[in-house]
Amino acid sequence: MQPQPDNGQKWKLWLKRAGLVGFLFFLIKGLVWIGVALVLWMGFKK
Repeated sequence: MQPQPDNGQKWKLWLKRAGLVGFLFFLIKGLVWIGVALVLWMGFKK
């Protein structure tokens, strides 16, 4: 059984997870918008 982290460690763990989720969200969102822009650009180019 793992020892329970104290409140300070729980806060840091939560903050790390929230930061990672936020980073991944905006990374994926940015990549999707780049893909949309490329599809539109390629469509108008033809």
